[in-house]
Parts: sequence; C-alpha cells; structure tokens
Amino acid sequence: MTPFEFLYYLGYSIKMRHAIKNQKSLPHKVISIGNITLGGTGKTPATMAVAEEAKKRGFSPCILTRGYKGKADGPCFVSIGKGPILDEYQAGDEAILMAKKLKGIPVVKSKNRFDAGIFAIQNLKSNFFFILDDGFQHRSLFRDKDILLLDGKNPFGNRRLLPIGSLREPINCIGKADIIVITKTDKTISQNSEIRNQKSKIDSLIKEIKQYNTKARIFFAGHRPLKFTTTTGNTYPIDWAKDKKFFGFCGIGNPRSFRETLLSADMGLTGFKFFRDHHRYSPRDMRAITKDAESTGAEWIVTTEKDIMRLNGLDTQENLVVLEIEFTIEEGFYNEVFTFT
Repeated sequence: MTPFEFLYYLGYSIKMRHAIKNQKSLPHKVISIGNITLGGTGKTPATMAVAEEAKKRGFSPCILTRGYKGKADGPCFVSIGKGPILDEYQAGDEAILMAKKLKGIPVVKSKNRFDAGIFAIQNLKSNFFFILDDGFQHRSLFRDKDILLLDGKNPFGNRRLLPIGSLREPINCIGKADIIVITKTDKTISQNSEIRNQKSKIDSLIKEIKQYNTKARIFFAGHRPLKFTTTTGNTYPIDWAKDKKFFGFCGIGNPRSFRETLLSADMGLTGFKFFRDHHRYSPRDMRAITKDAESTGAEWIVTTEKDIMRLNGLDTQENLVVLEIEFTIEEGFYNEVFTFT
C-alpha cells in the first residue's frame, strides 16, 4: 500500500466506523445496489431493472440516490413517478435518466439517504420498498440486502485503492455482500463460441470472490443493445445500424465498454471520442464532436443514455442517436433479491 493509499484508507476507515456506529434504519425494506470501484459496472441499468421488477411484483419502489454532481440540496424529489422535476444540473445525469425512464417510481436525491427515505414517506405517504442507488459504501443506512456489482472484464482495476487506483474500498469488503452480480458477461450467458476465452477468467474471479464471501449467491449479467433513439424521439432497431458509418463519443465510467458495445452492433465505427466520467458538455465540445465525425466520413453520431442527459439545452445535430441498453440477468436473481427471511 502506497502512502497515498494509506491516507485514503485511514480516512475511509474512520468514516466507515462512524457510519456504522450511528447507523439508522428506515421503517420499510431497503436494498442497496453498488460496487467497490469507480463507475463502469452498470449500476444505473441494474437499479432501474430492479425497480421495474419490484413494481411488477406489487411493491411500491422508491429510489434513493445521492444524485452525483447534481447541485440541488437534498432531500428533494427528482421525480414523483411522472418524469423529472429537476434538470440535469440540479439532479445529476444518472438521477435524471432514472426519473425519465421509470414511470410510477419516485426518485429522491440526498447525500443522506435516511433523510431521503423519511422525506419520501412524509410527502407521498406510501409503504415504500426502498432501493439505495450506489449504496455499497453508504453504511450510515441499514439495508436488508446488499447487491454488489463487479465488472466481469475488469473487476478490481489495478487492485489499488484511490487515488492510485479505482478501488473505493479494499477487495475483502466484498464479504459484506448478500448477492454478487458479475456484469458484462453477455458471452457467458449466450454461450457463444467465445465463452472459452472468458471461462478461465470468470472461474478465477469466482474463486477469488469465495475467498472473502462464501454466503453470497453469484449471478451473471449483461448489458444488451436494445435500440437506437433520435433526439426527436424516433426509434430504430439494432440491425438498422448494419453497414452504416458512426462516430461515437461518451463520458462514462468505462468508455471502452461502450465502444465494444457499438462494435458488437455490427456498425461501421469511423472514430470515437472519450471524455471524463460525468463530463458536462459545452457548445465547443459539440462543435468538436461534429467536426471529428465529419472528418471521418460518419453518417451518424452515437452516444449513451447518460451522456444525452448532459446535452440538454445544447444545439445537437439531427444525425445524433442514443444507443439504449437493456440489463439482462440470469433466472433466479429477482427471486433472491425479493426473498427476505
């Protein structure tokens, strides 16, 4: 452990001890979805999928989120289930995406998720099932179940703690999880010819997980391309992209994963531009993207659902499309999530 990692770990340890000592409980069930690395595991699609399934099963789900990079002071509603009340600047891109896509499911923003839950109960007076977005390190709120997501292709980064690496806490903290989901393992699920190239890596990851956690059930999940959507609301199936030329860009936790997803859609990718995670785009950025796309001969420009949230208010090109992603997971996962002893 380097001196910088040690200082981070010292601060992390003090914070965790204080949070656990002063932990509070909400009067309804709480499940947490999170990871131990900085971004890139697919938390937002997983959170939305769990919320939708909860609603199908007759629960009243409510998402509690910190609204990363959102400037609004909490607790406050991002949505009461009828679309966003705040904008991306106030709520953050992930919170706005959930508010737009989840109908009938409130989204509440606050750094203090206990306060967010009480705020929801007092204002909407419902018997909620709370879903704690990005909550694995938020130990100040008791949860009935902890769901941990690990990127199947790069689960622990360089295995270093912040600020040297991408680990938010030591690897042995996976022992806290009740359910572990290995994401971005579409090939493992589909059983295609490339499974042999992943099998040994996945087997090694499972073996390492079980060194620290023998109680958690392990599931495999993927993020499947679903459709393309234009800024005017038109939609196109995935096979529409075949043989067309695209220029891609994004500012997410794992941009290379998005690039790989684009290539899997059998499109002609003429170029790709990377931005920092949660980058807030400017008119200058859009002009540069458009210029780069034109110089590579691209017919279309493509980005992610999160990135489009940060383009609101900017003049965007008519040939800009968004690739929508569907969270897919093994059978039995939701039964495990919604079973309490």
